Amino acid sequence: MSITRQKAIESAVQYLTGTEAEFVRGKIDEYFGMNVFGEEEMKARLPKNIYRAVRKTMEEGEPLDFSVADVVATAMSGWAVERGATHYAHIFYPLTGSTAEKHDSFYSPDGKGGLITEFSGKQLIQGEPDASSFPHGGLRATFEARGYTAWDVTSPAYIMEGRNGTTLCIPTAFCSWNGEALDKKVPLLRSMQALNRQARRVLKLFGHDDPGMITSNAGPEQEYFLIDRSLYFARPDLVSAGRTLFGAKPPKGQQLEDQYFGTIPERVLAFMMEVDTILYKLGVPVKTRHNEVAPAQYEIAPVFESSNLSTDHQQLIMQTLQRVAPRYGLACLLHEKPFAGINGSGKHLNWSLGGPRVGNLLTPGDTPHENMQFLVFCAAVIQAVNKHAVMLRGSVAGAGNDHRLGANEAPPAIISIFLGEQLDDVFRQIAAGSVKDSRRSDMLSVGVDTLPPLPKDATDRNRTSPFAFTGNRFEFRAVGSSQSIAGPQVVLNTILAETLDYVATELEKASAKDPVEFNEAVQVLLKKMINANSQVIFNGDNYAESWVSEAEKRGLPNNRNTVEALDGMDIESCYSVFEKYNVLSRGEVHSRFEIYREKYVKDVLIEADLTLNIARTMIFPAVVRHQKLLAEAATAVNAAGVQACTAALENVTALNVELQQAIKELESEIEIPDGTPGEQSHYALETLIPVVNRVREIADKLELIVADDLWPLPNYQEMLFTR
Repeated sequence: MSITRQKAIESAVQYLTGTEAEFVRGKIDEYFGMNVFGEEEMKARLPKNIYRAVRKTMEEGEPLDFSVADVVATAMSGWAVERGATHYAHIFYPLTGSTAEKHDSFYSPDGKGGLITEFSGKQLIQGEPDASSFPHGGLRATFEARGYTAWDVTSPAYIMEGRNGTTLCIPTAFCSWNGEALDKKVPLLRSMQALNRQARRVLKLFGHDDPGMITSNAGPEQEYFLIDRSLYFARPDLVSAGRTLFGAKPPKGQQLEDQYFGTIPERVLAFMMEVDTILYKLGVPVKTRHNEVAPAQYEIAPVFESSNLSTDHQQLIMQTLQRVAPRYGLACLLHEKPFAGINGSGKHLNWSLGGPRVGNLLTPGDTPHENMQFLVFCAAVIQAVNKHAVMLRGSVAGAGNDHRLGANEAPPAIISIFLGEQLDDVFRQIAAGSVKDSRRSDMLSVGVDTLPPLPKDATDRNRTSPFAFTGNRFEFRAVGSSQSIAGPQVVLNTILAETLDYVATELEKASAKDPVEFNEAVQVLLKKMINANSQVIFNGDNYAESWVSEAEKRGLPNNRNTVEALDGMDIESCYSVFEKYNVLSRGEVHSRFEIYREKYVKDVLIEADLTLNIARTMIFPAVVRHQKLLAEAATAVNAAGVQACTAALENVTALNVELQQAIKELESEIEIPDGTPGEQSHYALETLIPVVNRVREIADKLELIVADDLWPLPNYQEMLFTR
């Protein structure tokens, strides 16, 4: 074993006997939300009329009267300063997909040698970070640097605790000087607004005169890997690319299927408990934690919240995972495929819509065939996904996710919908012309007298489907673990708004003609929608090779990688639907295509550079040393009068020649030619990636034959099982 690897493992083993960071003890309900300027704090600190105005904005989407901003700012800053805050930060989510923040002090010189606390309504409402270094996709000229952050009232401010103090964090939207969206929050809020308008039109037809604000809701499941931090820093590819660019398959991976829901290692559990505590204090309703399928892979999942709040909380979850891990000598990997040959990580997006007055609109009830309102909203989702599958696929495009989508643990790039036996049967009856009944839930007997009968769901779950109905929501399983959930929700909200607009328009016509025949009109419309969109419904095995040819026969798009996905999404119907519902202007849509293509090219180029550097400076020298040892051994054996076997030397020499040739080819191809982002993305996909893969293929063969003490990189066995 190399000295570098040995020291890294020794450090890991020694840490296991160390003391973890101090754990906060107490009942969860005593500290849940304690770091949030939420309803309890607002009610206690704001005048009643101001409190009511803020709540009306949050609950009903009413415009905020900015005359109240100074009052809110004073109360908010007073609360934060009491909690030890010296600075406030406008938190925003640029198109990098990460979280950004700019910190400003509450304190200003008073002109007399002292300080005064200063935080006005204007400072709360609007900030001005320099927008010049954030991706904009041509929305502004290079020299136009001004950008604004605007307070998002619907997502509460919170205190972020640090080692040496606290900071007041204010969720904001980020836009350019001309008002174009430069972030992920603005289009998400716009899409929720569009969905609210169209859903209320449909609900009014079903007798809800005042349904209240309808919002989409989300509950994302976050998968991630944890490896020892010492081993992490011994892997330049993990540090800079987030995934291993080299690594032979270990003897043990996940083939024994003993990882999933297995006992959580002690150090990992201590880490999880601190993560939970921090998130509880921030009001994030995390619910689930467990071992995932692959070794060193885990999951954390919150319960449902409004899409905007859930998106902000999801960013906090990722940030907290990565901040806390080093305290336990760990590194948290959020890349979709950090290790080849084992499961990658996704972020299953559980998505629904509803409101306090109408409940969850995707709840079928005990007799779904009799629940017309549910069937209409469900059919609308089916039509939206079928019509705009390329948009949904494009919303999860990315270089990292390309390594995961279509693999054994992830849904393929073909977007289809799983409904389950019960709901599929109902819609088949609708398509045939009449609905008589639906399959009912039953009781499940396990065959053990001491165990009670268990309620049995009306349908099984399909873990291979990219978009599955799971009882009262849809689960979009194609989202990557490092991605923001904002993009997929913007698409889902917008395309559903379009379909609900169509539904409302059709039913309003029927209702105007003869209100008595409304039920019949609904049935006619449902039949029409299901017959037109049934090709997207598939309840079988999405991993089966036969599904690819079957999907092609059905006319379903199969955009297998990011380049194809973005090209497929760059069509008029995508521009027009965003534009029609005021979610994104034509220029804003185009800017995102440019940004995501540029990011894809940069990600591939970073990996290519890393592959070249590691292969030249770490792997090749190790192979040469191994060759030298074999050659010296053969010479010594021959000198002793015995014919040396040189098969091992010949094998490693041949592979080393191949490695040098592949390195030379990569050196010649690594420069991305000038051209549009689209042209460059095709070059990265079609020319650069195959050469990078060739270098890895040869290096991974060499890892299995080069002396272990010479190999410079921690191997998969060490990284995945050193706990």
